[in-house]
Amino acid sequence: QKQLVESGGGLVQPGGSLRLSCAASGAISSINTMGWYHQAPGKKRELATFISDNGSTHYADSVKGRFSISRDFDKNTVYLQMNSLKLDDTGIYYCRAVRGVAEYWGTGAPVTVSS
Repeated sequence: QKQLVESGGGLVQPGGSLRLSCAASGAISSINTMGWYHQAPGKKRELATFISDNGSTHYADSVKGRFSISRDFDKNTVYLQMNSLKLDDTGIYYCRAVRGVAEYWGTGAPVTVSS
C-alpha cells in the first residue's frame, strides 16, 4: 500500500505553472513535517521546501519567490504550487513526510520544463 501518493506532474513551458499534490494515506497520522524534494537528471535529491505542523515554511533559495507550499491537515495532503518555472526545475519531485523518527517517501512526480 502506497503511503504517499503524488500527482500533478507533467510537461510545461518555461514561465509556466504546475501544481503538485501529495496525499498521505490514513495509515500515517500525526505527521510533523511534509515537504518536497527535487532531483534533477543526473543530480542528487535536494530539498525544495517543507512545511511543519504549525504551518511554518522553508524554501530553498532556488525556488524562493516562485514556489509555494501549503497543507490541508484534514485531508493529510500537501501541495506545491510552482510558478515561473525554469528549465532547471526539470526533474522528479518527491514528497516526504516525517512523523517522529519515521519518514515516508512518495514515488515521485516527474516535471519537465521545456520549450
